[in-house]
Amino acid sequence: MTAQNKDGMNYAPEGKPNHVVEPGEFVFAAAALDHGHIYGMCNGLIEAGATLKWVYDPEPARSRAFADKFPQVQIADSLEQVLGDPEVRLVAAAAVPSERCALGLQVMDAGKDYFTDKTPFTSLDQLEAARRKVKETGQKYAVYYSERLHVESAVYAGQLVQKGAIGRVIQVTGFGPHRLNAPSRPDWFFEKDKYGGILCDIGSHQIEQFLFYAGCKDAKVLHSKVANYNNPDYPELEDFGDATLVGDNGATQYFRVDWFTPDGLGTWGDGRTIILGTEGYIELRKYIDIARDPRGEHVYLVNGDGEQHFEVKGKVGYPYFGQLILDCLNRTENAMTQEHCFKAAELCLKAQEAAVRIDQVLQTNS
Repeated sequence: MTAQNKDGMNYAPEGKPNHVVEPGEFVFAAAALDHGHIYGMCNGLIEAGATLKWVYDPEPARSRAFADKFPQVQIADSLEQVLGDPEVRLVAAAAVPSERCALGLQVMDAGKDYFTDKTPFTSLDQLEAARRKVKETGQKYAVYYSERLHVESAVYAGQLVQKGAIGRVIQVTGFGPHRLNAPSRPDWFFEKDKYGGILCDIGSHQIEQFLFYAGCKDAKVLHSKVANYNNPDYPELEDFGDATLVGDNGATQYFRVDWFTPDGLGTWGDGRTIILGTEGYIELRKYIDIARDPRGEHVYLVNGDGEQHFEVKGKVGYPYFGQLILDCLNRTENAMTQEHCFKAAELCLKAQEAAVRIDQVLQTNS
């Protein structure tokens, strides 16, 4: 089951609880509830056995709404109350994107690990500040790249790749359409200096998946472009973006992200990923299999053994959250390495920075 509305703002997958710790062994808090992803982040941690103790947001109504969903939580009077609690090991947050880094630095200075919604940064300067702070404090700066970490078909695809089901991965193609539903969005969503641009924001999911599935430590952005095709009332919104990358091992990526999900689709976006290997390919239909199955979580595999279709909803789970908890306790890096986390962020920022603005090209050529 998923607790979400059709625009995806409160996307909160629900899986089978798989506790890796006993109650009270790993205590965390939630703060900065600007994006609905905070619900999925907290739900994933709770299903892995974490204990949610505090919530804080400057807008009390948001804290109260959060407490309605998680009635075990205490509403804090201030962020300082949360950061001053020695029981709290990690703070999960979904602040305005441009504010995520500053909050993370504050959390790490308080001796706690930080778990932020994507995109984790809106500038390369913020990224470098976080890298320095991680090195200085030894704390973790984890990122909720939910389109791989909180999607069972994406988890299962990773398992197939690691088992060698399609040989060596040579290309990853990703499609990340989203429903805009502009009236439901906060003002910051349409201010580029706050959301960072479409490739920086939802493009971060795509680049992280490429690095993971293709086993890349680094990559170069070959070409990227953005546009505002259909939203003149929101001049700073980019409603389309795409990019091409090549990894340090020769694997390539093309991805497209956009805000053009039609109203007739039964969910917020027809997210798909195609992973091409030397011995086969995998296709993911993450959130819906259009006109066939509204539930999503479909994996299609074609290799030398033939054609296979796996319906994995409710069968795979979300191991990232338990691994993150154990990493925080044991100071290991099994859920995701810090360098991988930061490299995905770095590349989405570089793709955004290098992007050709299509409408400007058209004006120049007219």
